[in-house]
Amino acid sequence: MFDRIAPRYDLLNRVLSGRRDVAWRKRMGTLAPDGERLRLLDVATGTADQIFSLMDAVPRIVEATGVDMSEGMLAKGREKVAARGMTSKIQLKTGDATAIPEPTSAYDLCTISFGIRNVVDVVAGLREMRRVLRPGGRALILEFSQPTSRWFRGLYFFYLRHILPAIGGWFSGDREAYRYLNVTIETFPSGETFCALMREAGLVNVRAIPLTLGIASIYVGDAPS
Repeated sequence: MFDRIAPRYDLLNRVLSGRRDVAWRKRMGTLAPDGERLRLLDVATGTADQIFSLMDAVPRIVEATGVDMSEGMLAKGREKVAARGMTSKIQLKTGDATAIPEPTSAYDLCTISFGIRNVVDVVAGLREMRRVLRPGGRALILEFSQPTSRWFRGLYFFYLRHILPAIGGWFSGDREAYRYLNVTIETFPSGETFCALMREAGLVNVRAIPLTLGIASIYVGDAPS
């Protein structure tokens, strides 16, 4: 499915979120851990948007690796890396979030944006993120969530169920892919429920930061020192 929608994935992210996705990704940069010459791993990296956003916002990130299971997404990401002249700093490779092909304790920062809800075993994916982090390293997870306000929640779900699939299908030619998006957002755990999964995976200092009335959230967790 992600291979099919890769050619217009970035455009649709901007259109369907009203460009809020750009602001949310930038907010991730304000939560980077302390330290110089940080190494970043971005899981389910897609077209590498989160890597670019973080490296622009946090010059202390000097090296980044992105992994994804979709070769179509990775191909678009590699085109963008080459266009920016960043092939010496960014590497994109095929990889499963539940079996990340990277060494233990190799990264200072591990991120996943709008991808954790597509992982079959969420806790296994979170444990892998913790494994690749050095002691005291940080995991940042950006994901859609469910607004707590009843009136806004109703409007949001109407948009997800009816407007988003129509616009996404028109732009991408794949309406079912954007129906899938709606279903995963509505059924995926958010807020404190997701924080509990992070703690189960062994992360500490866990907290949730709601964004844009709760449409999305950033989840922060650290690897034990």
